[in-house]
Amino acid sequence: MAGTDFQGVRKAFPECATHRLGLDRILARAVNLVAINRRLVRDLAGLNFDPPVAYVYNPLIYARRSGERYLERFARPRPEALLLGMNPGPFGMAQTGVPFGEVSFVRDWMGIEEPVGRPPREHEKRPILGFDCPRSEVSGARLWGWARSRFGPPEEFFARLFVWNYCPLVFLEASGRNRTPDKLPAAERAPLFEACDRALASIVETLEPGRVIGIGRFAEKRARAALGPKAPPIGCILHPSPASPLANRGWAQQAEAQLRKLGLDL
Repeated sequence: MAGTDFQGVRKAFPECATHRLGLDRILARAVNLVAINRRLVRDLAGLNFDPPVAYVYNPLIYARRSGERYLERFARPRPEALLLGMNPGPFGMAQTGVPFGEVSFVRDWMGIEEPVGRPPREHEKRPILGFDCPRSEVSGARLWGWARSRFGPPEEFFARLFVWNYCPLVFLEASGRNRTPDKLPAAERAPLFEACDRALASIVETLEPGRVIGIGRFAEKRARAALGPKAPPIGCILHPSPASPLANRGWAQQAEAQLRKLGLDL
């Protein structure tokens, strides 16, 4: 696909026939995921959102390079589970293009740091600074912090699991307050969810995960709606948001226990 560079993956694999065959399959899936992302961008381009939404950011556009690098390096066929988030946080994926993309974990643990552009309109309280963003994304720090603690190198984590966000858009009110997709009016949710459902179904078809696990009830609900009766097993774990009192009482331990109950051998 034009504009996509997979040299980093090629260098990571020994040059033998068996590994080349596996690499070709990985690259084919990564190309498919990139195509799904770009199709989702087109599907969302014509949507309009009325007040109280005042600003809409789409990091699939302005942070495309780092988002596609994430797919190139870490999307693997048939993960044990696809962990599904809701939508970008203002200091995570909104800045880096990577789901739950707290800057330090994306840059220092995943080894991804690409130039990030700007959305057409920015709220002065929520500027896009890319990898220069000084704010921490608590949800992302908790999720990726657990991944690093449990699995060590990112390759070990992504050999078994993959993380994706259901909706790629950031919605901001005039005050700068984040507005989540579930708070949108029904008339705005319907076309948004239709496009995101279609993308999620394509992602699951491409990756073939053993199960889909919503990070929070919203993501679980959307997975059930999007994937229908032929879906892999679907479950849910606690969202790591600092707005959740329960998550503030040892999120990693609770989430890991929930993952074990859902059948993951950690």
